[in-house]
Amino acid sequence: MSLLDPADRSARGAAIGGQVTGAPLPAPVTPYQESWRDFIFAEVWSREGLDRRARYLVAIAGSSLTNGAAEHLDGYVRGALTGGELSLSELREAALHLSVYGGWTKGAELDRAVTRVAADLGLAEPAHPPIRAGAWDPAVRSEEGAAEFIHVMTFPGGPPATPYLEAIRNFVFGEMWCRPGLDQRSRRWLTLVGVCESAAETPIKSHIHAAMASGNCQPDEMQEFVLAYGIHAGWPKASVIQGVVFEMSKKFAAGLPWNG
Repeated sequence: MSLLDPADRSARGAAIGGQVTGAPLPAPVTPYQESWRDFIFAEVWSREGLDRRARYLVAIAGSSLTNGAAEHLDGYVRGALTGGELSLSELREAALHLSVYGGWTKGAELDRAVTRVAADLGLAEPAHPPIRAGAWDPAVRSEEGAAEFIHVMTFPGGPPATPYLEAIRNFVFGEMWCRPGLDQRSRRWLTLVGVCESAAETPIKSHIHAAMASGNCQPDEMQEFVLAYGIHAGWPKASVIQGVVFEMSKKFAAGLPWNG
């Protein structure tokens, strides 16, 4: 099947779109709807630069954080579940993770979508490990958070001198990042969408560099990420991220820190 033939392109888009969303695509009646089938599914989702699981994580995060239509988010959740790329437990963890990097009100968008789709599919809610099962020593949690920060970011974090910085060490890295329900590479894709949506220079640069320095993401995958991110954020935002990926890829290749 060749993308050079418009009919073949549309057929490929309809086939991939049905796989990705877990349901047949409705016949498009507007140019906007055609673009989902003929560009986003036929051309972007068919690319080999990112595995299907990674594309789902980027799409789910992008749909949740950019005020997209609920039908798109529900479609990605349904497709990830029916295709076996993400489990119900992993999607619940993804909602928690997005709450940190996009805000709890945005994490709620994904959590509600997972609830809707799980109900439609007749899935039973699995048991979830508690945020913290029992009492803990504050000093130990702080030490665990500092160690996890280095593991994730590949450089030491600053002292917890304010309530915000304390929460980063104690909750974000001391509890959330080390939860067993989602692997680090998967958390990385969710985080990248979250920080890119923040428009905050330091988190964007440090997390893009850490994605490569940690071994979670390869430089070529980061280039594909920009395209996948742009579908939900738009080309202007993605152009900013493209520049950062170029910059951080050069630093990573040279063995330099993100701010070096």
